[in-house]
Amino acid sequence: MTRKTSSQGHSYYFNEKGLVGNQTYDLNAFLMWKGSEQMFKNNGLLLLKSIDLSSNHFSGEIPLEIENLFGLVSLNLSRNHLTGAIPSNIGKLTSLDFLDLSRNHLVGSIPWSLTQIDRLGVLDLSHNNLSGEIPTGTQLQSFNASCYEDNLDLCGPPLEKLCIDGKPAQEPIVKLPEDEKLLFTREFYMSMAIGFVISFWGVFGSILIKRSWRHAYFKFISNLSDAIYVMVAVKVSKWRHRG
Repeated sequence: MTRKTSSQGHSYYFNEKGLVGNQTYDLNAFLMWKGSEQMFKNNGLLLLKSIDLSSNHFSGEIPLEIENLFGLVSLNLSRNHLTGAIPSNIGKLTSLDFLDLSRNHLVGSIPWSLTQIDRLGVLDLSHNNLSGEIPTGTQLQSFNASCYEDNLDLCGPPLEKLCIDGKPAQEPIVKLPEDEKLLFTREFYMSMAIGFVISFWGVFGSILIKRSWRHAYFKFISNLSDAIYVMVAVKVSKWRHRG
């Protein structure tokens, strides 16, 4: 049986043969995708173009056999509970245009083979536990930083976190020697004492030296105490009358 189908610039030619006499079963397919023609034969899985298993509860590691689905164009395994590392030879999927492995529990580094997928247009590895440096000098830097976010130990462009020897750079921790700590503490308390003395004598020294200021100060204190006394006496008198 022979079929030929085309849609929006993509087409495939399908030729299927059954068992006739002693002849074996044969399966051939030619696929035209984005201007590139590829032939697949015998293995039906090679005809698979898209896998979308997102938003499930799958657990365990990504099967290594997925590297052999050379015709795969779209792979979406996001929002699951997948663990382990990204298959090291995922770069074999050179026809891959869409890859979403976000929101899992994947660990390890981003495989260098991923840089071999020139057609990759959509990538999302965010919200995992990936670590190490994002392979540099490749199209992986052209993706938005959000494609790699929430991987605490991942570093390198396009992320702002820099790498040192392939590991995230740590913020420098400044530790003072014990003698410097003591010197800093002593100088701190000395400056507080000096500031208090200067402030105290700056106010009261002026009052003691200048008679008019001294008289005004004591008059203010006397008036304030009289006002407080009157206020308290009125409150007590009202309380007694109520009683």
